[in-house]
Amino acid sequence: MITGNAMKTYSNIDECMLGGLNAPCFQNLLPEEIELVKESKTQVQFLKDELLTKQGAFASTVLFVVDGLVRQYIIGDTNRNFNLRIIRNGEFIGLSAAFSKHTYDYSTIALKDTLACLIEKDAMAGLIKSNGSFAYGLINRYYENDSSLYDTIRSMMYKQMHGRLADVLLYLNAMQHNKESIFTYLSRKEIADFAGLSTESTVKLLKGLEKDGLIRLHDKDIEILDANALIEISKKG
Repeated sequence: MITGNAMKTYSNIDECMLGGLNAPCFQNLLPEEIELVKESKTQVQFLKDELLTKQGAFASTVLFVVDGLVRQYIIGDTNRNFNLRIIRNGEFIGLSAAFSKHTYDYSTIALKDTLACLIEKDAMAGLIKSNGSFAYGLINRYYENDSSLYDTIRSMMYKQMHGRLADVLLYLNAMQHNKESIFTYLSRKEIADFAGLSTESTVKLLKGLEKDGLIRLHDKDIEILDANALIEISKKG
């Protein structure tokens, strides 16, 4: 795994008790399966702006976010980033590694200090093969992520700039972290990368929305004043 800054690593410690985390699929594990995962994992504290996974890097582990906030993105042929989603507590990163995928399909970076458990992909694959309930939970997660990606693709293909930005603002507004606005963790460029827009266009559109009374800008933060109006903009595309 490739990372940016120095990180603190704690191997096989009891604080990473998967059975007690807020993830429904782990509740379906048998005691011996929980022990298998505990023996096959490492707990890592990633610092803000540190990479958790790098697109194209060798994938030896599946990551489970215990506490923190992560941005998932892909890098195109022009080296321009496109943000896919925000990953929060109780979510997996790099699940494809458990299905014989040898490299990560995307990069992930910590928006704040983030605690994660790194689980050896062979252990995850073993659980998927032996525990149907656990496997079903992972399939549901894949479905939810795929559905979200399809919505993003449709927005990018068929909507104009206003509609795309409205979609992004509504999505990010719904992703509050511990009652904190998600916008405070994102730069204007990163918001632009969610909508597939330039930073300049995004700043101009945001100022226009503020002038129309739909949002209020506070430094990095964005307060949604009229969500219904943004929904209408999204529908009109």
